[in-house]
Amino acid sequence: MSFNLDDANIGAQLKVGTGIYPAIGEGLTRVNGSAGIEGPVVIGQPTHFPIPYATLNVAPLVNSDNLIPPFVPGALPLGLSNPYSICASANLAVMANLDVNFRIQAGGIIAGKIVHDFSGNFLAAKKDFDIPHPTKDDWRLRHVAPEAPTADVYIRGRVTNKTEIIFPTYWKGLVDWTTITVNLTPIGAHQNVIVKRIDEDKVYLQAHGGMPINCFYHIYGERQDCERNIAEYEGTSPEDYPGDNSQYLQSGKV
Repeated sequence: MSFNLDDANIGAQLKVGTGIYPAIGEGLTRVNGSAGIEGPVVIGQPTHFPIPYATLNVAPLVNSDNLIPPFVPGALPLGLSNPYSICASANLAVMANLDVNFRIQAGGIIAGKIVHDFSGNFLAAKKDFDIPHPTKDDWRLRHVAPEAPTADVYIRGRVTNKTEIIFPTYWKGLVDWTTITVNLTPIGAHQNVIVKRIDEDKVYLQAHGGMPINCFYHIYGERQDCERNIAEYEGTSPEDYPGDNSQYLQSGKV
């Protein structure tokens, strides 16, 4: 049996199909204004889906009574995919897999623990920044962090009329001081500056003949709060790594 109605206002609850829907309540606990539909459901162009593709099938909007075409104004990157079939103006949670047939566009950061293609190639998670160019109009600037076989941190700066370079206090718990290396670049004149010694707190400098020291410095040290990286190892995939893989986000071919 079917009914043809011009309008239907349901003040309590709409149910289509059979079954009990705990999320919207039953009887005295029902949520007014809620609905339970067993599915499959088609929204939009009636013939867009020849068979049910999913429980909810959303097709393009083709209703001629709609006087304003669907359009998302500036909420997404340039609105490149307008018109949209679904628009969520709040957060959207996907509790299982999300399969995308074409491309993913984002106006911000796409974050994930591991990203790889269908061939099993893990995409290198480069550490970078991408900002509007500071001196050229309509240009952008992207820098990528260097990579090394060791988990290094560094500090740099200038030392003037001093014979010590003091490390940040947190380096004592972060850096293995026995791995520290120091590069010095004298400014203005050759001063024959040398590193006299290094301890957990500072670098001690000495210049020829007691000359005033004026130089730039780069100081590197390897982190001690994590496992030391094994740069080369025998194997055919990251799973063959002989160390603790849980400390790494691997890039390479599986």
